[in-house]
Amino acid sequence: TRRRLVSAMGITRNSYKKRRATGGKQPQYRKKRKFELGRAAAGTRIGPKRVRLVRVRGGHHKHRALRLEHGNFSWGSESISRMCRILDVVYNASNNELVRTKTLVKNAIVQVDATPFRQWYVQHYGGELGKKSDQETKVSRKVLKKREANSKAGGNMDPAVQDQFKTGRLFACIASRPGQSGRCDGYILEGAELAFYQKKMQKKKGKSKD
Repeated sequence: TRRRLVSAMGITRNSYKKRRATGGKQPQYRKKRKFELGRAAAGTRIGPKRVRLVRVRGGHHKHRALRLEHGNFSWGSESISRMCRILDVVYNASNNELVRTKTLVKNAIVQVDATPFRQWYVQHYGGELGKKSDQETKVSRKVLKKREANSKAGGNMDPAVQDQFKTGRLFACIASRPGQSGRCDGYILEGAELAFYQKKMQKKKGKSKD
């Protein structure tokens, strides 16, 4: 019986495995190299935190997040960031399957809990966001004066963001790479970017109904 030499299968990132722009195959002029190595996708989902340490080339380490449910999200117009709970994945430009499976990847559009930002807004500007307060809490003159100054300096919120506070959920974009850094950080969508993604999501809903 002849012995077969079976090469160890693995994920590689080399260029000679790809075809040319014309469609022709390229010759394999060398074997696989360590620096061309690739790994399976992390497929980070929403759930209690589960991060694995992966040793990589050069003795460095990557943090492979398998499950995450919290992230640090920034509110650009107010220049603040808060730790929020990730509630749902609502849109992904690259693949609808990642929305169905609720996979957290960079640039995915998610819904986060609005409570930390609402609490900050009430403390900073006074009043309530998204709901009417039945009884006003008494504060000192100094605090009232400070809140008035804050309102003059800022506080002009995007109406589309203000509407989201009524539902208790905010649209946010993931800016970090959960499968590489082990974190799911991002920013709250506002202005033209929010309008763009809302239009895309509405269009997607319309297609699913048809």
